[in-house]
Amino acid sequence: MNYQKLDAALATALNDVQDSEEPSLGVFIHTELILDSAATAVLESLGVSDVTSGKDIFTATLSPNALSQLSEQPWVKYLKRSQQLGLVNKRMGIGSLGV
Repeated sequence: MNYQKLDAALATALNDVQDSEEPSLGVFIHTELILDSAATAVLESLGVSDVTSGKDIFTATLSPNALSQLSEQPWVKYLKRSQQLGLVNKRMGIGSLGV
């Protein structure tokens, strides 16, 4: 695993995963802009959808083993944790915004 390509949130989340084969981590995959057919095949084999030329950011839910494999690829710039965002009014009551 090339930890230099992982953001802090993703590196921390890896410590909490129990099954290294289970796709459980949502990530953004930042790559070189021009991917060759071998790179495209690697992404598709890991379950990344909509792999087309001209794109350099992909999203996927991957296992720690898949992340390790991707982090070692020279055409991967970095991997960033994707987290589900919640609405502000769900965390705070609407009346407590003071508007």
